[in-house]
Amino acid sequence: MGITQKNRKKALIIFFILPIIFINFLWSNIASASMNITGLEFIGEASLPTGLIFQKTEIGGLSGITYDRKNDLYYAISDDRGQKAPSRFYTLKIDLSKGKLDKNNISIVGVTTLLDENNQTYPPDSTDTEGIALTNKDTVFISSEGDTRQSINPFIKEFSLSTGKNLSTLTIPDKFLPEKNAKKGIRNNLAFESLTISPDNKSLFTASENALIQDGAAAKPGTGTRCRILQYNLETNQPEKEYLYQTEPVTQRINLTGQFSSGLPDLLALDNQGNLLSIERSFTGIGFGIFIFQVALEKSDNISNINSLTGKDLTKIKPAQKKLLLDLRKFDFALDNLEGLTLGPKLSDGQQSLILISDNNFNGLQRTQILAFKLKTESSLLRILRRIRILLP
Repeated sequence: MGITQKNRKKALIIFFILPIIFINFLWSNIASASMNITGLEFIGEASLPTGLIFQKTEIGGLSGITYDRKNDLYYAISDDRGQKAPSRFYTLKIDLSKGKLDKNNISIVGVTTLLDENNQTYPPDSTDTEGIALTNKDTVFISSEGDTRQSINPFIKEFSLSTGKNLSTLTIPDKFLPEKNAKKGIRNNLAFESLTISPDNKSLFTASENALIQDGAAAKPGTGTRCRILQYNLETNQPEKEYLYQTEPVTQRINLTGQFSSGLPDLLALDNQGNLLSIERSFTGIGFGIFIFQVALEKSDNISNINSLTGKDLTKIKPAQKKLLLDLRKFDFALDNLEGLTLGPKLSDGQQSLILISDNNFNGLQRTQILAFKLKTESSLLRILRRIRILLP
């Protein structure tokens, strides 16, 4: 019996067309593969005491941290406003070679003073440096919240890793800049705490810690706030996109102090597709509430052309997608003012490490706390095979 025309078409699809479709599907998914975190495993805690002195500077206010994989070093920015010493960042060693962190695994090995474009130190109270991110050019970007009370604007500047000299400055969109009439811009001390760069060094991300004045209210007990994630194109050094990030409402526990604060203090780029980790931190009267989320921007709306979110129908805006990975309040030790995070080295079992660091506010009742975690991830290949299984009959 001869082969019919219908059977020849089937054979052509099976032996020629399907392999091409499969290869294209596989390649497109590998090319866009991203890190999917399924959980965080705690692997240790260490701390540095408040009042510790290194090279005639007091170590403290460490509010952002970034990892230098090439040299196995960490750089941590101090938010000291020049009261203890000029604006600076520290170089740390954190030993995770045994797969865990303890009090003997931390050492300070360097301090770098920040210099302006004229090779001068920054005057006291002129900066509030909060975020730090390492580039592939032996430089770091550093963000400052400024001071709205003194009409000092925030900044995002690039500094030499070796000399600390300012090399370039990124333009900040006007909607973020404060006005004297307080009708728009960042709120004081609630600006650019976060800073991170994508692995391909093409994008830089920062965010307002709370809502811009024209976007809505600051966080308060039982209510979240509308932050903006700001994305820069590092090939042009220009702002490119903005995204709405809604923080979670935090239930207030016992509050004997009458104080409350909550917001978004840091972001960490996981890949080149807009997947990040975020920290949300709240002070609830007694201790801190710290939450780690996985964030996806790929399907979020670009709101850079929206100057004010007040009065907008937010149901028509797709915000950053969030997935809670860890509520750190579950641990049986006290949390300090954790507000910086970075990926560390690969551990001996091949898994990725994550480091968190706290700002002790130079307060004798606090400490510089460092926590280490192991990222539990689902491999890209496994996800691809699962998608293929869904597609196959």
